[in-house]
Amino acid sequence: MSDQYSREYLNIIERDIEGNTASAGKQVEDILNSTARCHGIYVRTCYMPKIFSEEEYASFGKLIETLYGIFDKVIKRYYDDADYRTLFGFDERLEKMILRCRDKSRVIPIARIDIFYNESTGDFKFCEFNTDGSSAMNEDRELNNIVRKTLAYKEFVKKLEEDRDKQCEGNENESVLRRLELFDTWVDEFLSMYDRDCGRETPNVAIVDFTKSASMEEFEEFEKRFAAREINVEICDITELTYDGVNLISPSGMRIDAVYRRAVTSDIMAHYDEVGAFIDAVCDGNVLIYGDFFTQIAHNKILYKILYDKTTQEILDDEERAFVKAHVPATYRAADVDMEELLRNKDSWILKPEDLYGSRGLFSGSEMSEEEWEDAIMNKVDYDTYVAQEFCTPYCTENYEYIDGKLVKGRYYNLTGLYVYNGKLTGIYSRMSHDKIISTQYNEMSTATLIAR
Repeated sequence: MSDQYSREYLNIIERDIEGNTASAGKQVEDILNSTARCHGIYVRTCYMPKIFSEEEYASFGKLIETLYGIFDKVIKRYYDDADYRTLFGFDERLEKMILRCRDKSRVIPIARIDIFYNESTGDFKFCEFNTDGSSAMNEDRELNNIVRKTLAYKEFVKKLEEDRDKQCEGNENESVLRRLELFDTWVDEFLSMYDRDCGRETPNVAIVDFTKSASMEEFEEFEKRFAAREINVEICDITELTYDGVNLISPSGMRIDAVYRRAVTSDIMAHYDEVGAFIDAVCDGNVLIYGDFFTQIAHNKILYKILYDKTTQEILDDEERAFVKAHVPATYRAADVDMEELLRNKDSWILKPEDLYGSRGLFSGSEMSEEEWEDAIMNKVDYDTYVAQEFCTPYCTENYEYIDGKLVKGRYYNLTGLYVYNGKLTGIYSRMSHDKIISTQYNEMSTATLIAR
């Protein structure tokens, strides 16, 4: 269905290129006057938003249910089986922090599950399981606000409304396109989890990260939403927290009851000695943390390999095993792959650090020359900390981009991120690029995402 909506939207644009060029220029201007920034850099976008059908959204919800059922079994096995834990190879300090979560909920509180979705067939492959540090909610919010002002969007909504009226279906007062709200919904789930764990709904909340490298615009929007519920909330640098043996305390002196953790585990472990107050309070059980350190079991890319391990396959049912085979790219520890195979079939492989994010340290054979690829695998890859993974070519679609005062048509590779709050599909983050690798260090753009009723 999303293919059909794209064709209709493109036809609307092409019927009035001049008017839509002016509208696209205004769209870019609106972005530059918004908070749609990542580390201070304004996001780039295409003129046409990403539009999925309700049926597609429901199918995304089902895949999340299956995936989270698999996560639950893997996490339980991690707690129960010391031999299984060795497959992950985590630092002993991290393993200890994960194991203290044994008696808590195994539902990952917040995640963005990135998939390569084929809009023609409905098939997909997983790209990344982002748990701690899941982001870009503010980009989606701002891009949705802005796209609604564009000429093509208004014409497209008008056409959908006309189609609905011809079919004599639906509620005329109901919008034919719905956006997916990602801020108040997280506050709802956060407070629901806190009520489940503590029996009350009004904690003092800290949004915690290494703030020098954080997306502050997004944090400030979450801060507003908590504050609107009359919740005491503070954005805190994780290195500036203090702990008196009973209370975790913010830089302003606020006692912290619950933490919304945005500091990713790899950064915490890299700065372990600087975040002692946070770790001690968490390990003593004197503050609730969403998400807790068990989320690293799903976040670390080595899980892709472990899902194919015999031990994991034995704890899955037939449907789950088929799901893994169909949708999880074949993944190996880089040290276990023959270097000649990597050299011989470079376009079939992508090399990733097990525990970095933002596509840092990534090498994709399909995007490199023979010489660059050989240099990477001979000199740049740490085979003890990398995985080698089957390369999945993203689905390609047409869109328009405003470049130097013109509306230029192009082909873009797509990546679909599924936001999951407290185990429930909540929203979608859409990215695209001229390159097969879709990341900020290449040629990434973000687009607003909408669901057609």
